[in-house]
Amino acid sequence: MSQGQQYEFKTEIKQLLDIITHSLYTSREIFLRELVSNASDALDKLRFEQTRSTTLANPDLELHIAITIDEDKHQLQIKDTGIGMTQEELVKNIGTIAHSGSAEFIRQAMADQANSSNIIGRFGVGFYSVFMVADKVTIQTRSFNPDAKAVEWSSDGQGSYTISELDSDLPRGTTIIVQLKEDAKEFAEKKRITSIIKKYSNFISFPILVQDEKANTVSALWRENKFSITPEQYSEFYKFLTYDHEEPLDTVHLSVDAPVQFSALAFIPPRSADTFGFDRENYGLDLYVRRVLIQDKNKDLIPEYLGFMRGVVDTEDLPLNISRETLQENILIRKIASTLTKQILTHLKKLGQDKDRYGKFWAEHAKRFKLGYVDFANQESFGELLRFNSSRHENKDELISLDEYIETAKEGQKEIYYISGPSREAIEQNPHLEIFRAKGLEVLYLYEPVDEFVMDSLRTFKEFDLKATENADIASLEQFADTATPKDKPAQLSAEEGEDLERFLKRIQDILGERITEARISKRLSESPSCLVSPDGSTSQMHKIMQLVTKDVSIPKKIFEINQDHPLIRNLLAVFSKNEQDDFVTTIVEQLYESALLMDGYLADPHKMVNRLNSLMAEASTWYKNKQEK
Repeated sequence: MSQGQQYEFKTEIKQLLDIITHSLYTSREIFLRELVSNASDALDKLRFEQTRSTTLANPDLELHIAITIDEDKHQLQIKDTGIGMTQEELVKNIGTIAHSGSAEFIRQAMADQANSSNIIGRFGVGFYSVFMVADKVTIQTRSFNPDAKAVEWSSDGQGSYTISELDSDLPRGTTIIVQLKEDAKEFAEKKRITSIIKKYSNFISFPILVQDEKANTVSALWRENKFSITPEQYSEFYKFLTYDHEEPLDTVHLSVDAPVQFSALAFIPPRSADTFGFDRENYGLDLYVRRVLIQDKNKDLIPEYLGFMRGVVDTEDLPLNISRETLQENILIRKIASTLTKQILTHLKKLGQDKDRYGKFWAEHAKRFKLGYVDFANQESFGELLRFNSSRHENKDELISLDEYIETAKEGQKEIYYISGPSREAIEQNPHLEIFRAKGLEVLYLYEPVDEFVMDSLRTFKEFDLKATENADIASLEQFADTATPKDKPAQLSAEEGEDLERFLKRIQDILGERITEARISKRLSESPSCLVSPDGSTSQMHKIMQLVTKDVSIPKKIFEINQDHPLIRNLLAVFSKNEQDDFVTTIVEQLYESALLMDGYLADPHKMVNRLNSLMAEASTWYKNKQEK
């Protein structure tokens, strides 16, 4: 070896090294990712020269990265057979901060030191991350040029470095020898090094040997032609990625060139990982740059409502050391996310053609997917993918799409009707459903609170308005002929009874007072004696959701409608016609009102209602007993 020449680091390098060597970092393992990535880049460059038929030093050398460990000496070596460096290139590449070397870089690095954030992997310092774990670093390298001489770079990271020519005839490539710090001995353990390789560099296209054993055993499947990949390979990769023992429900494999170049391989898991809604924030796709992991579960790559997807995105268009902060602001990431979202929605439409498989998807992931009501840019696609149980079905597990609803809509119908409730059984007892049943109009059944937000956000679907049954325009419903067999109605009210009815409505208003906005005859009821109708167009379910948010426990004032053909109302009217102040009228009106509140889910205290029912049943039982005794 020739006498080495000593060089001083530039001022900004000294400042950086001081920050690195005297600060506490939580991700010191990043250094190995950086060194392996540099080695991979060197191999890529060498391979490019091979394609140009360039004359190379040691042309028969296999392209690989070899990591050797000496636990006794606390030493680590990372060797590649790539393009190597000349002395001039060594000074140029190692003597500056990734060619940035700006005062602004150091200003930011020193500012971030105060809040203990990890600057490595954030500012593009690359090679210098090694000084987080090294007391001394030696680089031995020889350029691919057959006439180039081998050179050695050495530094303890204290402010200077030495470069010497080597007398020995080194093979082409670069070897980095890391003398580990006392508190970094863990990086002289094979198991630790292998785990880091598998985490960050598992998909590097060149073999990475750790103590002569290949560590990167899984190929970057997303980089391969999807037409040449078997379902078994996809399944194997999914299980490797997710540790799931089941097969994926479906696979999305993309290779996009514009508006930004990226590859993606994502899977729909067969089971939701968020069964109880406690782990909703734990989502995202793993972001790779040229097969190197930059960030796992990157939330900026995919909207929350598609957060059930598991997979990877790999791009050539981002710098390897891009910061997490810059990732959030990067326009390329936003373009990738936009394109990826559209592609996944398109794929889900294809999956929707298989009702059985889509039914499994919907059963597992619908709760999260419905959060897509906020994605206004893809609202039409989102609407096409929604599924609902409806009045056409025999049980709660059957589903239809909005398109299928429209296909069977009645002539002249321009609204898609829906109703909310905690269960199918509860919905089918709802008085607001009666006129739709009579007219043979299909109604979608909504069981989840989020469904209200979905409908309120969509508002329309392919020129059909989305309308809650309780807010439907009764006049527009009356244009449709009755399809159900009409039940026997009582005789039409006489003129005198009609006048009694008008006074009866006023009496109801007096009894209920400010609890209602008005009392009126219902045109929607055919089976129930009464119901409540919102005067402002909001649904009961949405109102209750907003009350939970605002912690409002008040009972809303609504319109009280009565069914003049119901036997109970006719009997009550007869009692009223003889004595307008009869206590029985007051008791039954109170009971009807509270029953309607109970149906709408507003009756918080049922004690009065229960006591009233007990009294009524006691009177009825006495009447029935006396009837039997006669």
